[in-house]
Amino acid sequence: MNSLEKTDFYDLVERIKDSFMEIDSDIMVDLKKQDEDYANMCQELGEMESRYPFILEVTEGSGAISLTAEEHEIVRQYMSRMFEKETIERCQIYFRGHTDGYAYLKKIGAI
Repeated sequence: MNSLEKTDFYDLVERIKDSFMEIDSDIMVDLKKQDEDYANMCQELGEMESRYPFILEVTEGSGAISLTAEEHEIVRQYMSRMFEKETIERCQIYFRGHTDGYAYLKKIGAI
């Protein structure tokens, strides 16, 4: 590890783990600012949750629940959009990690 001590690397990993929720939140805020489609998707999902309270009963509630065919279709559409949103988020986190990793390696003179 050249001039970089092994413990310094592990300290960095721990610092990232400790602040991941904040980093994740910052990434999502940036994503909403940079990607209009993503921002619209987030708004659409929030509107669906408000318009159809049974969605949160299905996703966050407990116990038995019964849905009509129409409600089931709405939940299915919601879950499909949620999967799309989470895929965009995972890609953003993945690429942000590469960008941050490259910047860190460059800063410490490893590349």
